[in-house]
Amino acid sequence: MKRLFLSFTLLLLLAAPAVRAQKQFVREQQTWLGVFNQTRFSQRWGTWTDLHLRLHDRFVQDMYQTVARVGLTYYLTDDVRLTGGYAYVHHFPDGARTIGQAEHRPWQQVQWFTKFPQARLTQWVRLEERFRRHIVSNERTDEFDFNWRTRYNLALFLPLTRRKFEPGGLQFLLNDELMVNLGKEVRYNYFDQNRAFAGVVYQVSKHAQLHLGYMHLFQQLPAGSTYRNQHTIRVFYFHNLDFRPAPAAVPPAPPIPPAGISGS
Repeated sequence: MKRLFLSFTLLLLLAAPAVRAQKQFVREQQTWLGVFNQTRFSQRWGTWTDLHLRLHDRFVQDMYQTVARVGLTYYLTDDVRLTGGYAYVHHFPDGARTIGQAEHRPWQQVQWFTKFPQARLTQWVRLEERFRRHIVSNERTDEFDFNWRTRYNLALFLPLTRRKFEPGGLQFLLNDELMVNLGKEVRYNYFDQNRAFAGVVYQVSKHAQLHLGYMHLFQQLPAGSTYRNQHTIRVFYFHNLDFRPAPAAVPPAPPIPPAGISGS
């Protein structure tokens, strides 16, 4: 019995390095470029648009991914918004996959803003339905893999200059987004990824901002034992438009008639 115990212990010790060796890390350097727009047409309705170009392999050598996302927004208040829409994602050839892969992604989101005397906080929760074209032996099929994904995004803006959030001002931005996979086709990576960002924001105008900084992306790939450790340069431009009519001017009060003269 003692010999069996020692043999079993030795087997565990020998197997441990092999188990650790099965965990693989893919290290990447990418550059993400993005343009965002939120346009408000009325007190309750507006649109959302964002476009992305993502490059990889020493930051800029190859195309990695493009994203085009649109949505219709309902304004519960000025600071709470509901959006639903559609995104098209194109994944360029990557690794053993030598052809591109299309992804269709309906999405729904609630977004809210909090203002403090010396800071601004933006948060959103997003739900995505991901339909990715199934690739077999580097051939496209008519079938799609499907899963849900939830995303929570938090962005904290801290002013660095006296102008604060006025045109010409600079802000420090801390941003984190956590993503979780759901669905029966998800086997090993319910945790999808986390994106942590730190950078500066330049207030281009009252309605526009330019974001520049560094993002670290950590992702568990579908195999479960492979992780993406990604260093990213991120440059985003945000622009807001408001086409609501200006409030009607209040007509001046009629002049008070001089004493002794009837107002009729």
